[in-house]
Amino acid sequence: MIRLLAILSLLSSSFAYGAELSAVQLNKSTIAFVSRQMNVPVEGIFKQFSAQISIDPTKPEAGRARIEIDLASIDAGSTDANDEVKGKSWFNTREFPKASFASSEVKALGSGRFEALGKMTIKGKTLESRAPFTLKQEKGVLILDGTFPLKRLDFGIGSGLWSDTSVVADEVQVKFHFVLK
Repeated sequence: MIRLLAILSLLSSSFAYGAELSAVQLNKSTIAFVSRQMNVPVEGIFKQFSAQISIDPTKPEAGRARIEIDLASIDAGSTDANDEVKGKSWFNTREFPKASFASSEVKALGSGRFEALGKMTIKGKTLESRAPFTLKQEKGVLILDGTFPLKRLDFGIGSGLWSDTSVVADEVQVKFHFVLK
């Protein structure tokens, strides 16, 4: 009887892979970026976004994701920087308030590594995108962490004077951390 209770206790307190998880805990999730201005790293985050993610680690190919970012929620380190990147030369948040990613496929890469393939839309331009990520179990939740490069000029981010890649690098590292229950 004690053995049965111990097994039931273990099963009820542990997370079982093989179940699809889709409840994104936005208060524990983040979308951040690192750009380089005159070769100096500049970190920032987006404070508001929505995420619908559904994945079963035993069947990742059936996974799906839709992420939408409120571009005006950017925090690039200062009020002046935030105001600048919301403007027409950068995100033009008045005309294009949201950026989005919608997956079309998830591939298993082995050792807890995966890759979501899909379409990224920023400033009205949609391009194919790949977002590698890892899955990790931790205290009853599933954690997705990933980083991928985004070529800002492909989306018209930083036009005119700001298109000079010796001032602001074209490649921006986008980092995401999603917690699913």
